[in-house]
Amino acid sequence: MNYFSSNFTLGILGGGQLGKMLLQVTSKLSIKTNILDSSKDSPCKNLCNEFTIGNLMDFDSVYKFGKKCDLITFEIEHINIEALEKLESEGIPVYPSPRNLKVIQDKSLQKQFFIDNNIPTANFWYFKSFDDFKKSPNRIEITFPCVWKKTKFGYDGYGVEIIKSIDELLKLPDNEFIIEELIPFEKELATTIVRNKSGEIEVFPLVEMDFNKESNQVEYVICPAQVSNELNTLGTNIALKVSESFKHVGLLAIEMFLTKDNKIIVNEVAPRPHNSAHYSIEACENSQFQQHINSILNLSLGSSKTNINAIMVNLVGEKGYSGPVHYEGIDSAFKYGNVSVHIYGKSETKPNRKMGHVTIIDNDLKVGLNKAKSVKDLIKIKTK
Repeated sequence: MNYFSSNFTLGILGGGQLGKMLLQVTSKLSIKTNILDSSKDSPCKNLCNEFTIGNLMDFDSVYKFGKKCDLITFEIEHINIEALEKLESEGIPVYPSPRNLKVIQDKSLQKQFFIDNNIPTANFWYFKSFDDFKKSPNRIEITFPCVWKKTKFGYDGYGVEIIKSIDELLKLPDNEFIIEELIPFEKELATTIVRNKSGEIEVFPLVEMDFNKESNQVEYVICPAQVSNELNTLGTNIALKVSESFKHVGLLAIEMFLTKDNKIIVNEVAPRPHNSAHYSIEACENSQFQQHINSILNLSLGSSKTNINAIMVNLVGEKGYSGPVHYEGIDSAFKYGNVSVHIYGKSETKPNRKMGHVTIIDNDLKVGLNKAKSVKDLIKIKTK
């Protein structure tokens, strides 16, 4: 099929910053794109060929949108699965597949998938509600502290809590949830695997993620991860096993823990472009966004390698500020060499909302980290 400068239409579900960065690739290739998003102020609104406002969890909105497209992908997991399954049954390709998205949307199904496929992960227990928890004989197996997670609709640190007692648990929302064993870890690691329909695979570098302890969001991503060659190989091989188990088409981001006794276990996965690989725009021969488009169109995959150090810094809304966005310090950040600033185009800010990121490239990792911390201090996201 001719995808370029033709009537072929790629539908993207979700119009946030990930969609915006995907559109930078499709624009370069002159691929016609339609976007469905719930916000009239979507960062993608003026960058795609056609923009539709609609609820991504509503069957009719997703189905009607999909019928106007030749192939569908997504930049967010919170999508009506039944609509995707019907579109796929009617011959419209959906990548990554609804089958995989259904598993990944639900943390209890995702964790069970890891166990069924002999992928190392933390022990977990599933409960339908607090009443189910109180009646379950499994509760005696749980030790505190442990990790509580909503089974669905958590993101960016929301829907995840470390709890130290039953009393703390019972103060949380009474939804379906899982309890995970708390893993003492040295580092949080991640990589992204890209796979096309022909089975060609590329692996992005293993990175380490530094989380903000208050918001539980990624603050810095360091590429490559500062681990031994043996641990790098172990982490990559585990990620490849996860990829092979899902047999996905598109991107699969795999988040992992490096434990204190040098084991690596899988925490969670995401079937889309991911914050942990934003550095790839500047640092890799092909970015995660380029590779996502290549893979879902079954084009040959380019190299995902990098030969330089990269540090990605998330830019989030300052505490105490909600409303029309105002950026401070961007001009000062540009005074540093090898600094790339990405602003997502969201018109409203609020505390800890992801509003942009900065990537610093440097041959000296220590120098790059110092620049990253300086840039983090310089750029402030407030209100007008």
